[in-house]
Amino acid sequence: MADYISSGAVKVIEVIGISTESWEDAADKAVAKASESVKGITGVEVVAQTARVKDGKISQYHSTVKLAFIVS
Repeated sequence: MADYISSGAVKVIEVIGISTESWEDAADKAVAKASESVKGITGVEVVAQTARVKDGKISQYHSTVKLAFIVS
């Protein structure tokens, strides 16, 4: 696979990853989970980071990401 796409088409989907560790881990989890069913992911853009709070502390990190992959 080339490092870039010279022609063709790319599809973009939005996925939310969830982690109890960090926003970075949540983004990693989003990419990893999506990779199980979406083949050929070529890029990721983090578009939002949110969190759940419990008892005054962050209990869950959410990273909303856009994933790009080649349309074959």
